[in-house]
Amino acid sequence: MALIHEPTDPTVPYHSAQDALRVLETVSRRPTGVTGTELARGTGLGTRQLTALLRMLRGEGYVEQTSDGAYVTGAALGRLGSAHGRDQALRERLQRTLDRLRDSVGAAVYFSRYVDGEVHVAQCAESLAAPAVHEWVDFRSSAHASAVGKSLLGQLDLDGRRDHLARHKPARLTSRTITSERDLLSRLDAHPPTVPVLDLQEYAVGTVCAAVPVTAGSAVGCLALSLPVEHAHRLRQAADTLNRGAAPVLLSLAIRGRP
Repeated sequence: MALIHEPTDPTVPYHSAQDALRVLETVSRRPTGVTGTELARGTGLGTRQLTALLRMLRGEGYVEQTSDGAYVTGAALGRLGSAHGRDQALRERLQRTLDRLRDSVGAAVYFSRYVDGEVHVAQCAESLAAPAVHEWVDFRSSAHASAVGKSLLGQLDLDGRRDHLARHKPARLTSRTITSERDLLSRLDAHPPTVPVLDLQEYAVGTVCAAVPVTAGSAVGCLALSLPVEHAHRLRQAADTLNRGAAPVLLSLAIRGRP
């Protein structure tokens, strides 16, 4: 059964990414550097919020601080916005973020996309202490049973969902798997789009999962994590941590998608 857990404000990562883009645009317009006071005036952001965003942007390498305290664009922003090699730069940037999230939540973390009508697990951060889930059934044909799949399907319109389910009929993978197309569509329709999906042993016995959407523009994607069922008590908190950590991913995708 898919469980719904609503954190305090699931839209925070989206707002943070949008505000961070405003900061970057302001910095980019001033190649000689811009002070914190000028940034606050130019973006309309409060001191506390701006300080937190600048900390994140410096950590990601998108802005740097000069010796006199001014802010300038960082090398990472140039690589990600370059006309050449930016796909590789994005992959490397996302992997670093996934690795940090893995260590933060203490679980394997995945970045997935819905590409050409199929579920695609693009990248994963795992370790001996946080092993990835065993793909015993192809993720492309088990979207109905996984947190990743339902998060991605939930971002499609009804026709898109029906098209996918027509090509990948819901099959019973465990006793908890939803196999009724009507029930699945109903649950997807009722699920708030920005709220993490929590699943308990729908895809595989012994595994619990969570997924949060990371949609940038028209691209459909999500972040997800998996835990052994004996750690199910940590799933809600881990999902919230994953959601809060989504802002750098959204920001990277937005920067990569800019012309």
